[in-house]
Amino acid sequence: MIAKNGGLVRCANGLSVATHYSYEEMPALDVLIYPGGDGTRPHLVDGEQLNWVRRQREHVPLLASVCTGALVLAAAGLLANRPATTYWTSLEHLGQLDPTIEVRDDLRYVDDGDVITSAGISAGIDMALHLVHRLAGIDRVREIRRGIQYEPDPPIWT
Repeated sequence: MIAKNGGLVRCANGLSVATHYSYEEMPALDVLIYPGGDGTRPHLVDGEQLNWVRRQREHVPLLASVCTGALVLAAAGLLANRPATTYWTSLEHLGQLDPTIEVRDDLRYVDDGDVITSAGISAGIDMALHLVHRLAGIDRVREIRRGIQYEPDPPIWT
């Protein structure tokens, strides 16, 4: 968990999350997952934040987003000419941010190689398991699914 200044980050409905690093202190990343939620709206017009996201693209091999985190990636220009998805009420906004995006309203997540976007909230679980599959294999996915008792019907991963 990282945040611009590190420390505690207040989330929706009063939940606070302790981050591990500030932007200045964070180690090199293999994957950056940009979360969604109402807190992303100010990021869409925050030039400093958008520049930070663009700089991550230069060094982080795999970018991903959950829910409306895709809007930030789009505002930073990182979804240009790519398929992508986001939370269902924000699909139109995604296309407005960059008309070259192939907005996918039919998928829970979209893997476009070095960028993965997921639809809202619970679709992030599917995307996370997909990431685990890519990075650690099917056996690890099965262990995690069992551990969190995530058994969609029909199963997505067997």
